[in-house]
Amino acid sequence: MPATETIRNVRLFKNGRSQAVRIPREFELPGNEATLRRDAKGRLILESLPRPALADLLSTWKPLTKKEQMPAISDLPPEALDI
Repeated sequence: MPATETIRNVRLFKNGRSQAVRIPREFELPGNEATLRRDAKGRLILESLPRPALADLLSTWKPLTKKEQMPAISDLPPEALDI
């Protein structure tokens, strides 16, 4: 066990038909999704999922249909103002 490893005892509880555990603040994970797996020794390993990059998210969106697209807007030069 590494010298920098922190260990805390936690309580398990039932949430509906699932078993749950409260994660102490010092172990809080970023984001709102994680993966949970069981290793060969039976230990549960919880890892946060990285947030997708904006470009990756936008690449999953379908293009707008003709009906959904905004009308073309002419780009007029600004009006002169007397100051």
